[in-house]
Amino acid sequence: MIALNTWFDLALEEAALVGDDPVVAGYGLGREVGGGPRRLDEVAGAVLAAHHPECRLEEFAERQARARIAIAEAKLDGLLLFKIEDMYWLTGFDSDGFVIFNNMFIGVDGQLTHVARAADLANIDYSSICDDVRISPDSADSTRPKAVKDMLESHGMAGRRIGIQVDTMGLTPRLYGELRAALDGWCELVDAPDLIRELRLVKSPQELDYLRKAGEIMDQVRDAAIAATQPDAFEGDIYGAIYGTLFRLGADLPAHIPPLGAGDAALNVRYTTARHHVGENDQVTHELGVAYRHYHAADMFVVLTGPKIDERHLKMHAACVEALDAVQARLTPGATMGEVYETHRATFAAHGLEHAILQACGYTMGATWPPTWMEQPMIVAGGPTVLEENMCFFTHMICTDQTTGLQMALGEQAIITMGKPEIITHVPREPIINNGG
Repeated sequence: MIALNTWFDLALEEAALVGDDPVVAGYGLGREVGGGPRRLDEVAGAVLAAHHPECRLEEFAERQARARIAIAEAKLDGLLLFKIEDMYWLTGFDSDGFVIFNNMFIGVDGQLTHVARAADLANIDYSSICDDVRISPDSADSTRPKAVKDMLESHGMAGRRIGIQVDTMGLTPRLYGELRAALDGWCELVDAPDLIRELRLVKSPQELDYLRKAGEIMDQVRDAAIAATQPDAFEGDIYGAIYGTLFRLGADLPAHIPPLGAGDAALNVRYTTARHHVGENDQVTHELGVAYRHYHAADMFVVLTGPKIDERHLKMHAACVEALDAVQARLTPGATMGEVYETHRATFAAHGLEHAILQACGYTMGATWPPTWMEQPMIVAGGPTVLEENMCFFTHMICTDQTTGLQMALGEQAIITMGKPEIITHVPREPIINNGG
């Protein structure tokens, strides 16, 4: 299979095809026509046209080439991937089957292989440009580690250094232990959690277009949420307005349920069960997210219902506005995430509200799957990551005063540019008050 996949390295001119007519093996995926296998470029082109019409094949080629360079620089011969976000980035593979099992192998010599359950064959055929697929049977007589080892053996990986992703929901501690036991002494298995994640931090023009589209939809979802949040409104109806809007506009479900809290739940910044009615003089916290082609955009705000408005709410809101503006001004190439957090902390401290802030004020955004749209790194004190052009961050100014029971928050998403950041989701700078009048 090396001859098939070195084709992708053409984008960086670092490899050439082996032979004059590389072909796709097919593996029962319905990609054979006229009694013979199709060329890899034909298969990939068909998949892109059907499922990723905005993407160029060269984009995936460039990503795979960069990944292979990073793997080689880590002195590895290949990498076992269990993170669906990275598989999607490399091949377009779109599935939530990782909750049971999905694996991909990318080798420095051009190998690219899915190891999957039969249940994922249709998704692979529909969305992935990788056509080398090995089945891990759902059977008591076969194990996931055996399927992975058989695949590695077919690529000549015995005695080699193989990286394995460990910072992912797609690899349980049990499976990790079983893989280590199965490969012990056969190859050297090396923990390599961040190789692909770090490559994904700087977004391509196509990825930025997806993020901007998500942001456009997000602003309309924001308006629907604000309009629906008023006294006597049922939280279920507010969620209905949010989800109805994003579906109507062609968005994907966000990777986690957007937190929505009224009354006693207003201080929660995580989703909780049981729906309530919004009251008078209430504070309703929204942290909204939508996705477009899995690329996420988010915002955050609090709706006050009145008719009485607590002056302390207004002071907290003014602090949030100042902090958000200051943080966005700090989102420039060369700044560290620790410096961004310090701007956040110092601004709230100047308002006497340092006791009410969280220990993180944002995180990077991209293509994600459940259970969360949050990705590392987070914006925290001392964070060493240096901002670069075309990174994308959601920054949230959350002021939760446990002593008074009051909550205020503002959050927007921004793309790093060489000048001012490009803001792609927007929240009002004035207090949001909706008394239903």
